[in-house]
Amino acid sequence: MTLHAGPASSEPAASGDSGPDARFVRLLDADGSLSPTSAAEPYLAVIEALSDAELEGLYRDMAEIRAFDVQATNLQRQGQLALWPPSFGQEAAQVGSARAARAQDHVFPSYREHVVARIRGVDPVDIIRLMRGLTHGGWDPTDPRNGNTHIYTLVLGAQTLHATGLAMGLVFDGRSGTGDVERDEAVIVYYGDGASSQGDVHEAMVFAASYQTPEVFFLQNNQWAISVPVATQSRSPLYRRGDGYGIPAVPIDGNDVLASYAVTRVALDEARTGQGPRAIEAITYRMGAHTTSDDPTKYRTSDEEQAWARRDPIARMASYLRSRGASEAFFADVEASASALADDTRVRTNALGGIPTDLMFDHVYSEPHPLVDEQQRWLADYEASFEEGAS
Repeated sequence: MTLHAGPASSEPAASGDSGPDARFVRLLDADGSLSPTSAAEPYLAVIEALSDAELEGLYRDMAEIRAFDVQATNLQRQGQLALWPPSFGQEAAQVGSARAARAQDHVFPSYREHVVARIRGVDPVDIIRLMRGLTHGGWDPTDPRNGNTHIYTLVLGAQTLHATGLAMGLVFDGRSGTGDVERDEAVIVYYGDGASSQGDVHEAMVFAASYQTPEVFFLQNNQWAISVPVATQSRSPLYRRGDGYGIPAVPIDGNDVLASYAVTRVALDEARTGQGPRAIEAITYRMGAHTTSDDPTKYRTSDEEQAWARRDPIARMASYLRSRGASEAFFADVEASASALADDTRVRTNALGGIPTDLMFDHVYSEPHPLVDEQQRWLADYEASFEEGAS
């Protein structure tokens, strides 16, 4: 693949800053032109190694998950789900980083990484099952089909501790740092700008730095911790917190899927080869609500949303692919597959049904307990009293 870069455009500020940041990595400008920032130059070779099919695959991942995300949001509005956390607008950060991970790597999502889970092999309807209240976990992280994807964590920042603990174990067990990039394991953990203020994240970074874990902290800065803007959360760019722990950190354009892929690929490979943990701040934007229980019109303006809409990650990649000669037949095929995924999600969600009430008694105690047995019998008798003909 040959890259043809135009003149580098001005570098935007990172979170909490007021001017250009020399460490900011972007490869694709908002209009889809290849305009690498000065900090992006070392990553061009990583992108040059991607085939046309792999580049088109990045676009397909983003387009399909957006269709899924919109459908899931609609299903929640129709009463089919208890809650839904939209990923609309954050597709590039997630797709690029997930595709950068190797098969042996371990992934720790928070609760918005729908496409990360799908790329790793998780059935998206398993995410639906979780948000419908049919399961506490959604999927089995030990099932090889799920690609070492650990379950969603709704407790902010807790997954960073889980990830660091596993990464420490990889070092202790000799499963990382041997110098074999194709076999050594690494860990990537996702969290948001709001979670970055949690003590768990900082404790995880302390242990990661102390034990030089093979780990990448991937922060998606979507500008809002529910209704709290990132400028209130931090007076300096969030990636600089890594500096304080001795963890090399890079800010990237989170709406640029190529930047996300290249920087994450390099960071994971550095981590797995014994160079210690890395941190990435993907500067992006949550175009939808924090969750479907949130109303973003109460705390942000339409002008702000429209400004970020002009930086849409999917439109940006589409423009880039068209400039490289991608056919309209390809885009039509992606649109059809995205629509098919949305339709399949709706049909399978509506077929899920409810949850048997007696499941609430499972796993309360490790051994049978007479009080639980009594409560289960009482509930069965109570439900039976509503049946036709019951006296």
